[in-house]
Amino acid sequence: MDNIAGSKPALTWAVHISAVLLVALWVFPTLGLLVSSFRTSDQIAGSGWWQALSTQEARMPAIRLKGEEALKDGVFMIEGNLFDASGAEISRWGINSKDVEAFEAGETTALPSGEALTVEADGTYRLSSTQSMADLRMPRVFVTAETPPQFTLDNYDTVLFKPAPGQSVGKAFLNTLTVSIPATIIPILIAAFAAYALAWMEFPGRALLVAAVVGLLVVPLQLALIPLLQFHNAIGIGKGYLGVWLAHTGFGLPLAIYLLRNYMAGLPRDIIENAKVDGATDFQIFTKIILPLSFPALASFAIFQFLWTWNDLLVAMVFLGTTDNEMVLTGTLLNLMGSRGGDWEILSASAFISIAVPLAVFFAMQKYLVRGLLAGSVK
Repeated sequence: MDNIAGSKPALTWAVHISAVLLVALWVFPTLGLLVSSFRTSDQIAGSGWWQALSTQEARMPAIRLKGEEALKDGVFMIEGNLFDASGAEISRWGINSKDVEAFEAGETTALPSGEALTVEADGTYRLSSTQSMADLRMPRVFVTAETPPQFTLDNYDTVLFKPAPGQSVGKAFLNTLTVSIPATIIPILIAAFAAYALAWMEFPGRALLVAAVVGLLVVPLQLALIPLLQFHNAIGIGKGYLGVWLAHTGFGLPLAIYLLRNYMAGLPRDIIENAKVDGATDFQIFTKIILPLSFPALASFAIFQFLWTWNDLLVAMVFLGTTDNEMVLTGTLLNLMGSRGGDWEILSASAFISIAVPLAVFFAMQKYLVRGLLAGSVK
């Protein structure tokens, strides 16, 4: 009775669990990236993103004291606060990395050089000495503190409007759009015409062309980078947007033609024949019948091609360049990782900006994805 038509498979629960796990593998890292992009560097260093809404007690990175010396009642003093209005409350502190919780908040200790140091629970400190401390190397303080949740837009402000040299994410964002949009539209236009010809037009060598397209699917793009760049230089294109558009078009055409050809070949033949009987030309059939019916396949390839060009680094570096005015988002993020690997709040904001557009495109067109991928698989 287990094989009766219409009965549910015995492992349906396993399929559901697998689907939930796959969704979680994508959703939770993305959510963590979003939350981290709004947190301060101290919060990121002290706790995980899943603890962003709760008060955390954590050992904070060492803080070096600073301030101007002042003379009060014959005693030289340096006063300040360890925090910048963070609202943290210190429970324990120390001056030695081997014993970071040596003292309680409000307790006074003597430094090896003779100065007295007091650290209060709110982060205020007082360093005093009977002699001038002008030549003193200021000590570091290690604190264990409870910090309330903190969120800020400063990360995005820094990334978009106050970048360091060579790290302009705003400019790189526009460069990536300039590359991705034409590099998605051009191969779709060319592949649609080629797919219609291979699917519905009779001409000698059509089977060989289809076989050639399938063979090009397995050619590594790295194999063609240098010859193609040399060809661009020979014909006067060189490096620039035109070169990178043509490169992405060439690398994307085999998949586009193969996908669209399979879909168009699966359309009902009666529609095409009736249109020809009514006197429609091939161009009219293509524009008024085939293209509207092939929208799921077109949208499916558009998703793949846009995501590929948006996330590309290698082709952009080879055919566009690596200067500040030519850098794409992936290259800018690479620079951030290389020179500012400790600023996780900056990296999080930059990374989320880079995935915001692909996420929007995918969710807007994902309903066509499966329909396009399954095109032609069942007759």
